[in-house]
This record gives sequence, structure tokens and C-alpha cells, in this order.
Amino acid sequence: MPSRKYADGEVVMGRWPGSVLYYEVQVTSYDDVAHLYTVKYKDGTELALKESDIRSQSSFKHRKSQSSSSSPSRRSSSRSRSRSPGRPGRGRRRSSSQSREHKDDKKKTIQETSLALPAVLVLLKPSENNTKRYNGEPENTEKNDTSCIILEQKLKPDLEVKHFEQYSLRSRKDEKKKDEIYSEKKIFTTVKTIEKAPSKTKELEFGGRIGTFMLIFLLPATVLYLLLMCKQDDPSLMNFPPLPALESLWEARVFGIFLLWFFLQALFYLLPIGKVVEGLPLSNGKKLQYRINGFYAFIFTAAAIGILLYFQFELHYLYDHFMQFAVSAAAFSLALSIYLYVRSLKAPEEELAPSGNSGYFIYDFFTGHELNPRIGSFDLKYFCELRPGLIGWVVINLAMLLAEMKIHNLSMPSLSMILVNSFQLLYVVDALWNEEAVLTTMDITHDGFGFMLAFGDLVWVPFVYSLQAFYLVGHPTVISWPVAAAITIVNCIGYYIFRSANSQKNNFRRNPADPKLANLKFIPTATGKGLLVTGWWGFVRHPNYLGDIIMALAWSLPCGFNHILPYFYVIYFICLLVHREARDEHHCKQKYGLAWERYCQRVPYRIFPYIY
Repeated sequence: MPSRKYADGEVVMGRWPGSVLYYEVQVTSYDDVAHLYTVKYKDGTELALKESDIRSQSSFKHRKSQSSSSSPSRRSSSRSRSRSPGRPGRGRRRSSSQSREHKDDKKKTIQETSLALPAVLVLLKPSENNTKRYNGEPENTEKNDTSCIILEQKLKPDLEVKHFEQYSLRSRKDEKKKDEIYSEKKIFTTVKTIEKAPSKTKELEFGGRIGTFMLIFLLPATVLYLLLMCKQDDPSLMNFPPLPALESLWEARVFGIFLLWFFLQALFYLLPIGKVVEGLPLSNGKKLQYRINGFYAFIFTAAAIGILLYFQFELHYLYDHFMQFAVSAAAFSLALSIYLYVRSLKAPEEELAPSGNSGYFIYDFFTGHELNPRIGSFDLKYFCELRPGLIGWVVINLAMLLAEMKIHNLSMPSLSMILVNSFQLLYVVDALWNEEAVLTTMDITHDGFGFMLAFGDLVWVPFVYSLQAFYLVGHPTVISWPVAAAITIVNCIGYYIFRSANSQKNNFRRNPADPKLANLKFIPTATGKGLLVTGWWGFVRHPNYLGDIIMALAWSLPCGFNHILPYFYVIYFICLLVHREARDEHHCKQKYGLAWERYCQRVPYRIFPYIY
């Protein structure tokens, strides 16, 4: 294993990715496995660089002193003698040593000028080289690029005359490509584009290897515990339910119905209907294509359920075999996770998830090793994110409504059950109608597809999110119309905050120059993106989480206050969102640097205004 050359905290010169320009950086850490240095630029940008892309400051100072020691008059006289038409013979008789000395002089002159450029070009990095606007005015990139070139021309006349013929940071064999490499457009394009070298996941979440190992068993056990509690007459936390016989938890017919449901949704996903859009750029610059037809899949599913009910199919079969369906979904998600990890071992390095590339089997298996696993054009993560589990959640709620009517001999469902079904139906329909917005979430752009998302999408969402409806079947709760109206108002407030905040964020990410967003102000960052400081995002840092929590409370209130079990979802949701918020804070601080610190000073509250 090669020894480490640069120590943590050492100030060196790092090459800007995609260019030949070096900037002053500070070494922050070193990856012994990938042999990459993590360095920090003056604007807070952090990159992973190879040792070959790092040089000591002394080497640059030495070159500059050599260049300064050469006499300008000697360089000018040498150039005039070599160009003089009156002495052609003497010019040809000049020895090779004199010719080399002349070329070295020109090379030193260009070195002296070129080494001064990084200090200027640092000011023209993506964080500041665009004409930023704080009142919604579109970015004037054309004007700014021209001013950058003019400024560069004033600072380096020799480089313009010589067309970078002897730029010292290039090997001689590369000089044949000088017109392409040193054109103005090429330099400023590479300065604006940051390509990070693939690196291992250094900071482990969820308690690292031990924590993720325990969660693989704890999550299924939690689902089983909650469902068993809801079946009890007294679902108190201290009244632990008896464990059922193992053979009662599995039924082949139930597993077959689950497989039929999964592949039916896959068929709807593959239908050539709906528009095709591009996702956000990946680390390699590519953009994946996604077909947006989730709402159509929901309509087709509703039609299929309607046909089954018309032919007297008893949908409350789901309620009678709810535990078996949950176990079948868990078994399928485990098998899918194993497949995903095995196939990720052959995936290219640039296709691995930045959060699931630690090199530890358990951790990568849990968090997801591959970012966007696909079978042809079929995106497994994107499909599971919204289709089988989310639409299945609505179908389960409907089954619980029908089961309540049958068990309690009701001509119509209870008001509590209607509220729970209506609120959660609105949430699912909203997600499917705004399906394109999921492409900007961290689940798609950052997290890999492993056991965490597979189990969450296929088991946790349909079987835990429907906990209130499942609870009401065995524990009916009567509420008055004024109480129902008050709960409805609470849900509407939460939904309005959730939807309007997400719409502001998604529209701004896709088109910051949209005239509809002219009233929004933002803080520019080194990545070229902006951090909103007005609207909902100037109120708290995560207003969408605030809306989520308010809606979760409204979903639980129809269950009354006899037991805390229906409020498990609220408690879980608060813990989940606080964890996500902490992860987002850490991720944004690394990504945006000083701009994020300015944003936190401008917007001090994270989720709850004046509280947290």
C-alpha cells in the first residue's frame, strides 16, 4: 500500500477537475482504500482528488522564482533575433542549445502569467460567475461569460498571442490538441462543471454496521408487533400480544395474490402512456428517463377493484389475512434486496449510491449499493417508490372500510373511517398526480435501492400507514360532526403547507428563471444552485416536513384518545423526519459550504417555527 504524502490540514495546490488549473486547497482527510484525498477549497467546496492531482506550494513558488530570474530584455532580444528576416542564415546556424534556451524563456514567461490565473479564476467559479438575482430576474449568463473572457484577456496577453503553446502544466505530446484544450469556451465550461471522483462512503448512518444489522430484524418485528396489537381487545402498550404459530403466518395463496398485485402494477408501469421526463443529472452527467404514468396506474387499479366488487369479490379478505399479506410482502422485499445487492456487485463505480458504498456488506445491503438499478428501461427503485406500496395502501384502507361495515353490520362506514380513508386517499392521489416531483427527492438522487427502501416501500408504507384504518375495525370510535370538521381543517392546513412548499422547491429546482417565481429570493451556492430564503423555505428549513407532521396528526385524531397505538404513526413520523432533517443538514453543509451557514443564519428554525 503506498504511503500517504500529504497530511491533514496541510495547504497544497489542487487541480480543478476537468481542467489544468490549480488552486490553493486544504487537505481534510485521506481514504486509505480508494487512495483519495478530500480537499477543501476557499469557498467551502469539498472534492476528492488523486495524489497525482495535488502539488505542494513550494513547487509553484520555485517555478515562479525561476521565471522572475530570467531577464525580460534578454527574452525580447532573443525573440527579435529569431524573427529578424535580415539574418536568416544566422538564425538557422543558432545551435540547438540556444534554441532550447529561447523556448525555455518563452515557457517561463507563460508560466509566470498562467500561474497568476487561478487566483482570478477562483472568483469566477460557479458560485459567483453567474449574474445572480435575488428578486426573480433570470441569470444573465451570456453577459457574464463575456466579462469573464475580457478580464482573462487583460490579465494574460502573452497567452492570447501564443495560444497557450507552452502551458507548463501540459505534457509535450498534448500540445497538438492546444486549440481544443485552451479555447476560452473549454476553460470556462470545465470551471463550471465539478466532477467528483467516486469514493467510498465514509460516514455511516443508522448506527453503522451494528445498527443496520439490528434494523434488518427490528423493522419486520415492529410491523408484526403493531398488527398483533391492533387485533387485541385491549391494545395497551403494556399488554404484549401472544405470538402466533409460525405456520399461521404463511399461506401460499396469499403470497400468490401479492405476486399478482406486484406484477399487475409492473404491467401498468410499462404501458406506453404518459409523458417521459428526464431526472436530475447524475454524478457522471447523464440523465435517466422516467415515464410518468402513476396516476393512470391508479385509475386502472380503481377500475380493476370496481370490477372485482361488481362480481361480489369479498375485498375484506385482506382484513382476514392481513398478517399473512404482511409476511408475504416482507419475504418478497427480502428476496428483492438480495437480488439488488448481488447485481450491484457488477455495477460500474459511477452507478453506485454515494450513501451505500462503504465496502461493508451489511451496511451496503441495508442502505442500497446501487443508485438506480434497472432492467432495461424498468427502474426498480422508481417503480417501488410510488406504485405497489402506495396504491396498495389505498386498497387496504378500502378493505378495512368494507370489513368494518360487515363486522359491525353497518349500512355505511363510520365517520371516523370515512375521514381516515379520505385524508389518506388525498395524500396518495396528490403523490401520484405530482409524480414528477419525486425525481428531485433524496430517495431517488442520493439513496441506493436496498433493504431499507425495498422493505419501506413494499411493507412499511402499506401495512403501517394503514394502521389507523386497521385499528378502527376492531375499535370503533364515534365522533361528532363539529369534531370531524375541526379535524378536517387541521388536515387541510397540513396539506396546504406540504403541497405549496414542495411545489415551490420543485419548480425552483427545474426552472429558477420561471417568471412565476419572480418574487422568490435565494442565496447562490458554489454548485450553481440557489437556496430559497423566501416563501415557505424562508419560514422554516423543512416546511414540507412540518406539513407532513400536521397531516399525520389529523389522520390519527379520528381514532380518539383511548389508546396511544393509533398515534404511533405520528411519533414515528416525527422521529423519521427529525432523522432526515439531521441527515439533510449534514448533507447540505457538505454540499453548499459557507452558503448553507448563511442560509441557517437567515432561517434559524428547522421544522417547527419558534421551537425547533
